[in-house]
Amino acid sequence: MAEIIWTEPALADLDAIADYIALDKPQAARDFVQRVFNHVDQLAAHPVSGSKLPEFRGWRYRQIVEPPCRVIYRHEKRLVHIVHVVRGERLLDKRLLGTRGRAPIEK
Repeated sequence: MAEIIWTEPALADLDAIADYIALDKPQAARDFVQRVFNHVDQLAAHPVSGSKLPEFRGWRYRQIVEPPCRVIYRHEKRLVHIVHVVRGERLLDKRLLGTRGRAPIEK
């Protein structure tokens, strides 16, 4: 089993998206966050189950999709670092991923 480690920037991403959803539908925001955590928790048993990022061929990052978002993560040995949560329609900037994942916190 892999250990799931959420970075502070990824949690901030998730929080910002949930806050936006909650403006109109607070319960939908709570449900969304719970779905994201449930989906991410599955990575402990299946860390390479996410697809590779289409923006970056050959990179070590993967994603899982929990509409309307993509959860970007990096798998290294027995660790899964959640580094970014982004709206599904956004493209990722390679430089942004390089700066994330340095100060992990545990979920």
